[in-house]
Amino acid sequence: MDFTEEQIERYSRHIILPEVGGVGQAKLLKSKVFVLGAGGLGSPALLYLAAAGVGTIGIADADVVDLSNLQRQVIHKTETIGMAKVLSAKAAIESLNPDVKVETVNARLTEDNIREVLREYDVVLDGSDNFPTRFLMNDAAYFESKPLVSGSMFRFDGQISVFKGHDEYPCYRCLYPEPPPKGLVPSCQEAGVLGALAGVIGVLQAVETVKELLGIGDGLAGKLMIFDALGMSFRKVKVRKDPECALCGPNATIKELKAYEEKVCEFRT
Repeated sequence: MDFTEEQIERYSRHIILPEVGGVGQAKLLKSKVFVLGAGGLGSPALLYLAAAGVGTIGIADADVVDLSNLQRQVIHKTETIGMAKVLSAKAAIESLNPDVKVETVNARLTEDNIREVLREYDVVLDGSDNFPTRFLMNDAAYFESKPLVSGSMFRFDGQISVFKGHDEYPCYRCLYPEPPPKGLVPSCQEAGVLGALAGVIGVLQAVETVKELLGIGDGLAGKLMIFDALGMSFRKVKVRKDPECALCGPNATIKELKAYEEKVCEFRT
């Protein structure tokens, strides 16, 4: 791939990295990443993926920008309150990097359409904050053999991992076999969340996504990174592939997608 002079300047700090170089940057420009949710986690992840020069970014979100979002959803602005989040995010990305093609899904994803949406992408990034969506995303990514970069946050704590159940690594169900009962875990709307925490976890998701695209470094597949913002500490624990996993185990019982708790799954962070 031949870079323009503008691209050489824009991506110069990548190109001089031996682990990336011109070949790696060209690969990023040809890559496609799907991001579920343009909220707290999706916002920083989208901005850094766009800045990195990921050539095609898909965004799905059925919500509109609300004033309460702006404490953590940094891709949106006061001026875009009331606008569809996918359109607000698209405008911010195109303003940041015109090299990036943005594909939007201004709708809820269901078990009927999610596999078709994910099929065209190289890596899937989950920025949702509810269990029905997380399990649907995990199962769809598994069936489509896509790496799933998963992040979550609650109050002052965050987690991130990469799930590749289609490979020798665990899937999300190896860690959490089934969704918890409805109402057991409060949402960020009910319990609150430190705004900057979304930036930490979302940016780490972007880092892991770029590493997956380039095939570099020691990724978080088979590991769970836990961040405690109040204690300012990170710890990493191993996640083993569950031989009894209903999705990716040798005697799997889940053979097709299904919805959990409700027919459609919303993604709000």
